[in-house]
Amino acid sequence: MQRRSFITSSAAALAAPRVFAQSAKLTPLRFTLDFRINGQTAPFFLAESKGYYRDEGLDVAIDTGAGSVASITRIASGVYQLGLGDISSLVEFNAQNSGTPVVQAVYQYYNRAPFVIIGRKDRGITGDFRSLQGKKVAAAAVESTRRAWPMVARKQGMKGDAFQWQTTDFSARDNVMVRGDVDAATYFHDSAVSLFARMKTEELSVLKYADAGVDLYGNAILASSNLIAQNPKVVAAFLRATNRAIVETFANPGPSIAAMRQREPILDERIERERWALTAQYVGAADTAGHGLGDIRKLTLEQQVDEVVEVFGLRRKPSADAIFNSSMLPARGERTIKA
Repeated sequence: MQRRSFITSSAAALAAPRVFAQSAKLTPLRFTLDFRINGQTAPFFLAESKGYYRDEGLDVAIDTGAGSVASITRIASGVYQLGLGDISSLVEFNAQNSGTPVVQAVYQYYNRAPFVIIGRKDRGITGDFRSLQGKKVAAAAVESTRRAWPMVARKQGMKGDAFQWQTTDFSARDNVMVRGDVDAATYFHDSAVSLFARMKTEELSVLKYADAGVDLYGNAILASSNLIAQNPKVVAAFLRATNRAIVETFANPGPSIAAMRQREPILDERIERERWALTAQYVGAADTAGHGLGDIRKLTLEQQVDEVVEVFGLRRKPSADAIFNSSMLPARGERTIKA
């Protein structure tokens, strides 16, 4: 793999906002979501609809995704410059591809991974992960919650094959749960709002990976290393605009949900507000009070790297610095959740 040197810029140069006239030439960027359009990623559509990207000189195309793992390969291929993708999967990708990383995380969206397994209580699923033993659990073939399961199994003293996986497309997961074809299913916690709309919450047990002692960062904004090396100011501009919208969404999610529904009018406003309320718990997790939105604790990431390398049996261990590049983050004061 060809090695590329990174272009460094001063923090002041990266942080300086730019306002472009309508006639000014905009830099085109392609951004892939991790999944379909919904309240989980509403802030990105607020930034688009309010012109925050244009104000930074960017013409951003936001596309739906095929899972939080697939975003990495989309960016690595050069088809997309930016996207939302899973940090643990990025660790694995970089471990398997030596040399200068071709994809790096530049803004930690989910400060904690919203990984959960949701089970039917009438099938004996309780608040204990051990109640999953011998059960049938639905999950997509390649998705981060399923892939992270061995980490939970280790913490809980369970076998990795304690239950039977039932490979199910994302779009069919609610249906197999409601029909009772399976006993449980993997979810991003905020993705389960659609299930909660069809089954009573008291009928379900929500098993959070975080409660099992698995301390993981979730999906982050990822960037092509080519873009980082050749034009870090563009990455910084994208992060400023996006962060501005995230902070505003914490203060008042209404405009973000409305902007998101401009792209997907069929979505129910009430359900998407509920989805964002769950998302916000993970985006603005406890650590953000100390370092602000978008940043990480290096020790936590190093521990996650160690865990991923050991559980996945990887031959090399990428450094935390190879995974996460914080040099283009907006100023700390701009990344504070307003009361």
